[in-house]
Amino acid sequence: MAEAFTLCARDGFPLAAQVSGPDVSNTVSDSGSPALLLLPGQANSHHWWDRVRPGYAAAHRTVTFDYRGTGGSRDDSGAPGDWTTGLFAQDAVDVLDHLGIRSAAVFGTSMGGRVAQMLAAHHPERVWALVLGCTSPGGEHALERKAETRRWLARGTREEQQAKLHELFYTPDWPGTPAQSTLLGDPTMSPREQVGHRRASDRHDAWDALPSITAPALVLHGTEDAMVPTENAALITDRIPDARMRLFPGGRHGFFEELEDQVTPEVLGFLADVVPSGS
Repeated sequence: MAEAFTLCARDGFPLAAQVSGPDVSNTVSDSGSPALLLLPGQANSHHWWDRVRPGYAAAHRTVTFDYRGTGGSRDDSGAPGDWTTGLFAQDAVDVLDHLGIRSAAVFGTSMGGRVAQMLAAHHPERVWALVLGCTSPGGEHALERKAETRRWLARGTREEQQAKLHELFYTPDWPGTPAQSTLLGDPTMSPREQVGHRRASDRHDAWDALPSITAPALVLHGTEDAMVPTENAALITDRIPDARMRLFPGGRHGFFEELEDQVTPEVLGFLADVVPSGS
């Protein structure tokens, strides 16, 4: 069970955050298990990680927080501001500051991967390892989902849209139902908050920033991802100087959950290989 708390971002916005895993020192230079920050996808709270979090929390002090407009991160206005992936990255820094964590490993999936790119590029001292899953660099160089897929997601009732998302996230072998998934959007979000998240993700462009990332990086993707086409993994890997890529055959957008028995060991093995000396 994660310990929950609330802090204020530097602009005063309340952020709900959660910590689980072993008690460790707050710096990467002291003994103990290094911190791991998990960043969820667009229009999702920390619950995005519910099913796979225990696998990471067994080895790392695992930190999450709810993006603005999700979960417990709401202000009194209820209206989205000028939300960007860069702002969400700054919120992540504020969470790490609150916990006294100087540097963390960061694993971001989908829009969380976009936020992680901004965090690693613009706050390099805060990221000692970077894992990016089912994400893209954004901007004109990214390969976007097909127009047919966008139209498909825009039509129908919420129940129909959930069913469509479920098909994009999971293969037919996955035994769960849309109601059982924690990846298909935060149901507490208002339409305006959802638009705020969509704009933040759509405006993301880290193409020019990616070569400045100094942390060792692991880029993961499923080969059957129609939400964020797999080709984006190679684009990101080629742009980050110290990056390696691993593709998971048959995986869709939720591959990190459906293929947890493959993905989690891959991530933990990578982090063990690159952990800073003295951690």
